[in-house]
Amino acid sequence: MHNNAKIDPVVVAIVPAAAGSNASGDFRDSRAQQEADQAARYRLVIEEGPLAGSFIYKTLDRVTGEVVKQLPREQVVEMMRAAAYSAGAVIDTRA
Repeated sequence: MHNNAKIDPVVVAIVPAAAGSNASGDFRDSRAQQEADQAARYRLVIEEGPLAGSFIYKTLDRVTGEVVKQLPREQVVEMMRAAAYSAGAVIDTRA
């Protein structure tokens, strides 16, 4: 496997759609702004996995640098690195 592929991080921001207007419009606008700021705090990084054609998706906190979520989980990535790993090898269905 070649790890010379350059994969750029993708910024993901989710902004809720504005509802109909009413007297609390300022509150709703400020809340939407707060939610947008919170969503912009995170970024999605996609890395090439240990097997050809596999990828690791990580959500990183821009402020702390912490990995908030990773798919597949680190334990599964470690299993994928083992030579004996194959899809479905995690579950033993024999009685």
